[in-house]
Amino acid sequence: MIANTLQNKIGEAMKAKDVVLLSTLRMLLSEFNYEKIRLQKDLEDKDEERVIRREIKKRREAIEILTKIQDSKTQNLQASENLQNEKDELKILQQFLPPELSREEIGKLVEESINLVNPSGIKDMGKVMGVIKAKAPSMDGTLVANIVKQKLESRS
Repeated sequence: MIANTLQNKIGEAMKAKDVVLLSTLRMLLSEFNYEKIRLQKDLEDKDEERVIRREIKKRREAIEILTKIQDSKTQNLQASENLQNEKDELKILQQFLPPELSREEIGKLVEESINLVNPSGIKDMGKVMGVIKAKAPSMDGTLVANIVKQKLESRS
């Protein structure tokens, strides 16, 4: 259970006076508690993993938006600080998940799934995604969807 280790890590972060780590761990513990209340049961490992993935997705979306803001003509110092903070939080959250497959490994899995499904075009993307999610449910869906779309479009 990740929640059990969070308490220890929070104590370590307090001793080390690591503000970003401490706030991220507290946020994650809070999200676990919200999920526990929402589900009205103790969280299992898969529930905790789902919460972490949701928080990672939020960080990735925020990084994307803040990068666009930073790339615009208005150089906003606050946006730069927030961008770095989001990147730091993302790194911390990723430590609690098993390592993700590389882009090449995902590409190979996508190819196998496409050959299995034998789609007639981009309209069968959902079928391919279903096969991939069944084989590897913990992958980043956005990345997989982009690779599947690219491969299906190149086959047409």
